[in-house]
Amino acid sequence: MPHFIRNTFCLLLLTLTSIALAKVSYSPEQPKTAIEIVNELASKHYSKQVLDDGLSNRFLSQYVNNLDPAKSYLLQSDIDEFSRWENELDNMLKKGDLSAGFYIFNRYQERAEARLQANIDLLESGFEFDLTEDDSLNMDLEQAQWPASAQAADAFWKKRIKESYLRLILSDKEPDAARSLLVKRYTNLQNQLSQRDSEDIFQIFMNSLAELYDPHTSYMSPRSMENFRIAMSLSLTGIGAVLQREDEHTKVVRIIPGGPADKQGILKAGDKIISVGQGEEEAVDVIGWRLDDVVDMIRGAKDTIVKLEIMPAVGEAAGSTREVAIVRDKIQLEEQAAKSEIIEVQNDSGNYRFGVITIPTFYLDVEAFYNRDPEFKSTTKDVQRLLGEMADQNIDGVILDLRNNGGGFLQEATTLTDLFIDPGPIVQVRDANEVVSRNHRSRYNAYYRGPLMVMTNRLSASASEIFAGAIQDYERGFVVGEQTFGKGTVQIQLPVREGQLKLTESKFYRVSGESTQHLGVVPDIELPAFYDAEIVGESSEKNALPWDKINAVPHRRYNLTDLPVDRLIERHKSRLSQDPDLRYLSDELILMRERRAQQSISLNEKQRRQEAKDYDLTRLAIENKRRSAKGLSPYETVEEWQAENSVDADPDGENTIPLPERDPLLYETGNIFADVLIMSDARSMLVQQP
Repeated sequence: MPHFIRNTFCLLLLTLTSIALAKVSYSPEQPKTAIEIVNELASKHYSKQVLDDGLSNRFLSQYVNNLDPAKSYLLQSDIDEFSRWENELDNMLKKGDLSAGFYIFNRYQERAEARLQANIDLLESGFEFDLTEDDSLNMDLEQAQWPASAQAADAFWKKRIKESYLRLILSDKEPDAARSLLVKRYTNLQNQLSQRDSEDIFQIFMNSLAELYDPHTSYMSPRSMENFRIAMSLSLTGIGAVLQREDEHTKVVRIIPGGPADKQGILKAGDKIISVGQGEEEAVDVIGWRLDDVVDMIRGAKDTIVKLEIMPAVGEAAGSTREVAIVRDKIQLEEQAAKSEIIEVQNDSGNYRFGVITIPTFYLDVEAFYNRDPEFKSTTKDVQRLLGEMADQNIDGVILDLRNNGGGFLQEATTLTDLFIDPGPIVQVRDANEVVSRNHRSRYNAYYRGPLMVMTNRLSASASEIFAGAIQDYERGFVVGEQTFGKGTVQIQLPVREGQLKLTESKFYRVSGESTQHLGVVPDIELPAFYDAEIVGESSEKNALPWDKINAVPHRRYNLTDLPVDRLIERHKSRLSQDPDLRYLSDELILMRERRAQQSISLNEKQRRQEAKDYDLTRLAIENKRRSAKGLSPYETVEEWQAENSVDADPDGENTIPLPERDPLLYETGNIFADVLIMSDARSMLVQQP
């Protein structure tokens, strides 16, 4: 078929709506539920935000963007038509009128079905993609515009399909197989679209409102609640990763410590999941799928294998993918327990031994605790035991490693702090009515009185920030690492007529009066940042509640950080510029940020292959610079380097790698700690009895 006929055919498919799915309507109970949600948000949410014309305008925009985040299906003419509700959704919702929300969804569904069918027809027509053209696709969704016309949408989608096709070719798929896989992708999306019902649409609509209050406020439909309950009660297991929907991809937000993915070590936060396969079965493309459907595919029976095709966030050339096979398992409490090790640091003034306690999460065996079982497990009990075991090991100080610790039980953050400070307040909590509670206190004398340092990174959140903030405010020890996540809010679950509403009712405040919300805890000494604060953290979230401050509460200051911090930073920066492993890490982070900053991607196969080759050669040069500085022989080729550093090359894992290379940030924290001890009298670093 001539190209002009095929092009016209695709255009007709987009502009005509002869293929129409049944329109979705709301149920009799959903208007009543909507009114209840609106009232609960108005009366109980911390922000006390008023549902007025201004919020109505943002609500409309949020809903449309939630339906079509990549501006792929709706046209500018649709957006212009929807604008008639800009200042009306507030009044409509207060009366339980959901007609606008369902009208907009039905239009979206109509456009999406026509577009997906057009994509399938284009691929099945034998249309040849010219991979020699010097063309590119804009990947910056923040700058994306709604297509001005059907013709503009056609042009955009041809580029998008071409990029998906090229990505598969670069992953060693044969042309016919790549084409077939894309047809399956768009067919699956059609099936997903056709299965959406009023419950799905109502959840999207109400969440579009809830998200405007803050990122942690959300509505869960009855079916979603039931699916969650079943998932928690059945003997289904997973990979130990927290996932979220980002545009049309499923993104890994956090790897759960002690879980299967953590043990394997390949899957990382920021990776995007492209397809999911069961054992030896063919993988299913999941781009565009609903998050809960992707999660259902990843879950399964214990000891079975799930295969993930991922687009790595770091360490790979732009646009490349790799396959990861993970054995499903349950995450046991013991796997997330605090662990200790002794590290030795050779400083220019001598050798130092530090006890390192890694705390993956703030855990508590609730059932055993309330049953008064004396053997119940908790973070505080385990850390106290580890501190006791270190007492006879001639250590110079203790490093508490809270990197990647996303929080947990507030009670444990309080009792853990109690091990290091004498009686006093630890955190303040202010509710929506501005009532401040200061009940979370240290109630016993400090168990460990020696030198202390706390490590954090961008994924240290919630309870981790409460602990780190208290140690900093009491001047009990230095906080070293990255600025923390900034999750300083408390949520409650409220049942509504149909489903459940989770809303933010309180905020955490440090004893200094500063909130941990949005800002997090700023370290006294910053280490190279692996995570981009503009992408990861509360401050990167739209509608996050702001940082603020209330009155400080009287508390003791131990003055153990009353040292010339500028000198500590100067010595740290000197090592950063000279130490081969730290220089390697800095160079890798610079390369990673440069890659993330790319706003377009080439559609030329030769150029993409060259970019991938150049990327590998750049990383090889960084590695060889490190090796040369350490007196090691450089790798001759990329293949030699990759073979020696593959996961299968070292069956004993990372434990065989020297600490400065395995974890240069931990080793540098030891160096900073050594500098602190050098600058201070050892006796002055001890916490004196009150």
